[in-house]
Amino acid sequence: MSAGPTPPELPGDEPPALSSRPVLVATYAVGGVVGGLVGATTAVLVTQVIKALLAVVTRQETWVTIVIPLVGLGLSVLVLNGYRRGAALQRLTPETAPSTSRRPGLLGWRPTGRDVIRADLTSDVLATAGTEERFPWHLAPPRIVAIIATVGLGAPMGTESPAAHMGVAAGAFLGDRGRILRRIARPAAVGGGAAGVAALIGNPLVGAVFMLELGRRRSVPLSLERVTAALAGGLVGWSINVTFGLSLIRLNVPEIAPEDLLQAIATAVLVGLVAGAITSLTGAAIFRARGWRAPPVLRLVLGGLTVAATAAAIAVIASPAAAVGPGTGAAVWAETTDAAAPTLLAVALLRAAATTAAVAAGGCGGLFVPFLAIGDVAGRTLAPTFGVPSDLAGAAGAAGGIAGGYRLPFTAIALVLGLGGPQSATLTCLAAVGVATLAGVGAAMALDRVSAALSARAGAGAHNG
Repeated sequence: MSAGPTPPELPGDEPPALSSRPVLVATYAVGGVVGGLVGATTAVLVTQVIKALLAVVTRQETWVTIVIPLVGLGLSVLVLNGYRRGAALQRLTPETAPSTSRRPGLLGWRPTGRDVIRADLTSDVLATAGTEERFPWHLAPPRIVAIIATVGLGAPMGTESPAAHMGVAAGAFLGDRGRILRRIARPAAVGGGAAGVAALIGNPLVGAVFMLELGRRRSVPLSLERVTAALAGGLVGWSINVTFGLSLIRLNVPEIAPEDLLQAIATAVLVGLVAGAITSLTGAAIFRARGWRAPPVLRLVLGGLTVAATAAAIAVIASPAAAVGPGTGAAVWAETTDAAAPTLLAVALLRAAATTAAVAAGGCGGLFVPFLAIGDVAGRTLAPTFGVPSDLAGAAGAAGGIAGGYRLPFTAIALVLGLGGPQSATLTCLAAVGVATLAGVGAAMALDRVSAALSARAGAGAHNG
């Protein structure tokens, strides 16, 4: 995928002797602010359009809410495949080869490279991490159209990864406008991505950590300059959110603290295990769905029919609102219902299947909010059985979904710290993040072993045949 012409090296690339550290930091701060303004504005405007469309969709009759997402998926496939013969399609571009000098840490995927981050709109953000000025910003317009069609018409994908994508694209575009602005291309792109996420979440730390943690997936150093640009962008995005009183993504704030230490430990362990394992396996399925090599029309038909079937099932056992959109409706339903644990678990699994099918069909969107919703609903399955406060189980599950499925534990920690609520509830959610991270790694390793065993058995059968 073409990333446009290569700009001249930035101040951060110069030898230390040729550049003053304070000047570099100031340059990255300015770049982060400027890129943050452009990136957050772009992300907020697009998200507002998506919210307006979703509001119209959710007011329709049930059969309409089931059918309309298929129209959105069809439009997305048409735009992405039609623009310059598929140039705007997201591809599973490989990361740099894993180092053989050390074993992968718990925060990284297995050496197979199965990485859900590369299966959604953050793949280009990840691919250009550390060299954000090379981000293919010219592909952003058709992708924005596809994002609006997919998410705005009710398909089960999210808006936060598009926010990071659009923010980085806006910053990279800005840095390509002339020689002077080119000097701040990289920090503007970093700040733009952080600002886009922060404006949606309403938390500057989440936006900054999201961008920095993505960079660490490619071993991009956490330099003072890079951290400055991310924090500056995050603060700009948060300021825009607060100034205009935006409410773009619903987050569950735990208001009831655990009764005692034993309940806190049980909540963290059980919810972390369930949410981490479910979202990790969902992430593996999504990765496979993105890499499925089939004609676009076949993918659209099979994936779209699966999206419709899961939506119909959710509408029957839960509510029509729970079946539409990124997952906010499902989380609201789970918060207000007295449904039994099997029903809650069924909704969580159906939402996971729906998002996987939307990716397979060719939808364009993010996975952050769907994982939040899946983790939230999955966590609440334990509330009726173990007497855990429902809102605490939901908040812990949502954070666990980001840590276990998206494999961004530090972003999940930043999310928890920004939620508020009783201190003991916050500590419980933080512990759930740790458990979910380990559960996600364990589920991925188990799946790898099962897949390897099945492949070996199939190979042996073919050889004997």
